Amino acid sequence: MSNFRSRFAAFTQDLPPTYWYLWLGTVVNRLGGFVVPFLTLYLTSQRAITPSRAALMVSFFGAGSFLSQLSGGEMTDRLGRRPVMLMSFFIAPIAMVILGLAESLWLIMLSTLTLGFFTDLYRPAVSASITDLVPAAARTRAFGYLYWAINLGAALAPLIAGFMTHYNYFLLFLGDALTTFIFGLIVLARIPETQPKEAVRAARVTLHTRIKQLGQEPILLIFTFLTLVFGTIYMQGNVTLPLDMQNHGLTPADYGLAIAVNGALIVLITLQVSKAAERWPRFSAMAVSALLLGLGFGLTGLARTLPFYAFTVAVWTLGEIIAASLAPTIISDLAPVELRGLYQGIFGSAWGLSFFIGPVLGGLVYEQYGSIALWAGCFALSILLFFGYLALSAPAHRRLAIKTDQPVQTAESQ
Repeated sequence: MSNFRSRFAAFTQDLPPTYWYLWLGTVVNRLGGFVVPFLTLYLTSQRAITPSRAALMVSFFGAGSFLSQLSGGEMTDRLGRRPVMLMSFFIAPIAMVILGLAESLWLIMLSTLTLGFFTDLYRPAVSASITDLVPAAARTRAFGYLYWAINLGAALAPLIAGFMTHYNYFLLFLGDALTTFIFGLIVLARIPETQPKEAVRAARVTLHTRIKQLGQEPILLIFTFLTLVFGTIYMQGNVTLPLDMQNHGLTPADYGLAIAVNGALIVLITLQVSKAAERWPRFSAMAVSALLLGLGFGLTGLARTLPFYAFTVAVWTLGEIIAASLAPTIISDLAPVELRGLYQGIFGSAWGLSFFIGPVLGGLVYEQYGSIALWAGCFALSILLFFGYLALSAPAHRRLAIKTDQPVQTAESQ
């Protein structure tokens, strides 16, 4: 019993109650994350849109996400964390329902863009809140646990959604909208504003001044670019992977089973990985994560059966888990207190832009050159990422050492 208590204490150490409400809301929200993984299949099977045009429609979600990350980051610093979260969680459900009802191509495009914007508007606010609430030494765990929460719900969501598609695709949109709305109610009832007072005053400078400050942080911009490439590879799991499985005679329910391996594996090992990652050299671990990501998608070119596809998902999921704990922690370490929202927004914008580029690029390569070219290209990009993260390691450690007024070796071990 005492051993259990000590482990539980280590698990929750330095993570305050407000953090756990954010964690709970994330579980609820992601439990209903039905629409995005099945959006390509929905558009091709229910709206009779060609694969390349469906990929283009999905990419508008990424365009909205890209814009929302930048806007949400700036709004998070200027307006506060809580108002941005509430705006996101109460408007996104409306856009979700409209998308489920839309039939014309233009309305689908507009509603997908709007949904992408408001669905991801809250992300910089949540990340900034965690940075406000959690001591630096515990942030790797905090971000890792939050990612675990995302996938605790996401592990079940594809399974549920796969069977829901047999009855009515519109149920996906209603369920997703409802769970997002519930997260908004949790924020309204239990999550106060976390922004430090000194950050509120410091954030009132002009936008030009804030942009000038960003120009003095090239490591942030380089790291964000690497994240863009990472995300472009990762997005193939939502867009071209289901098409590839379908072309090999597998069903949407089979895709749901394969992609559920992603969520299930994250649920099983993320807590342990996040705890261990506090001791790892961050950029070396990021390099390994990129290599695993590319290896998993590269092996997809050899897959023909459901078990093999599930295996490839497991490989690239290992890379995803490592990056999910370390990448936002690196950004939170770099960010000045008055720019926490904007830094997280810029970092997050890479994921939004990758959601725009990934479907278009992946769909084009898949349709014009075939699946082998696509999956081989993913592996080649991951090798470039591997060396990119390693090259960034030394200057990033020097930057962190200057910021924390500590020796470089201490920054490496943080």
